[in-house]
Amino acid sequence: MKFRILTLFPEMFEGFLEASIIGKAIENKRIKVDVEQIRTFSTDKHRKVDDYPFGGGAGMVMAVQPLRDALMSKPFAQSHKVVYLSPRGSTLTHEKVVELSMLEELILVCGHYEGVDQRFIDRYVDEEISIGDYVLTGGELAAMVMVDSISRMVDDVLKNEDSSKDESHASGLLEYPHYTRPSEIDGDNVPDVLLSGNHAEIDKWRLEKSLEITKERRPDLFQKYAGKTHDKATLKVLKKYL
Repeated sequence: MKFRILTLFPEMFEGFLEASIIGKAIENKRIKVDVEQIRTFSTDKHRKVDDYPFGGGAGMVMAVQPLRDALMSKPFAQSHKVVYLSPRGSTLTHEKVVELSMLEELILVCGHYEGVDQRFIDRYVDEEISIGDYVLTGGELAAMVMVDSISRMVDDVLKNEDSSKDESHASGLLEYPHYTRPSEIDGDNVPDVLLSGNHAEIDKWRLEKSLEITKERRPDLFQKYAGKTHDKATLKVLKKYL
């Protein structure tokens, strides 16, 4: 999968793209990430990319011309989407991450200042996405979140393909607790069931813990999960929490 990131601050992505799972995915050619400086495409002699808003108000607005020319400087893949990272966009969810991971190419536009001229959004942007109900100084951190979360869904990016299936939100529930060696530390013991070797009981315990945590911390997700169709074993455990 290919990501194109249009930004005024490409240097912010340097460490992110070189480290950990993302760095390995790029090295192994599972994903490709192009970070492009919007300012390069400005026709202004000072490489200006913004101007005052019509109607007055605080701040500056990113102009159409540099954004448009940056976007159109390369051909798109047949399966692509242009996303503008915006606090007024729809909230990023696991379902959206999975959907976007099916694309050949995702183009992420990082806004700054008071935002982007609406005419660019109307003509070129397919979707506005927010990573949460708060405001950042720019779209770069949100773009990193998008690349990270989506890349994990791409084949062979994670060593253990089951990892992404068991995590919080993948099943509709928050994830159960994890423990590692030693089995006792400072008087705190690992739950006996995890040492039992009984995989059916371990699966049941993990489901119970996921249900407890989700009901307590995200009742909206719990209600959504409870409304789904489940197998008999899951339904039997779920009924204890309804």
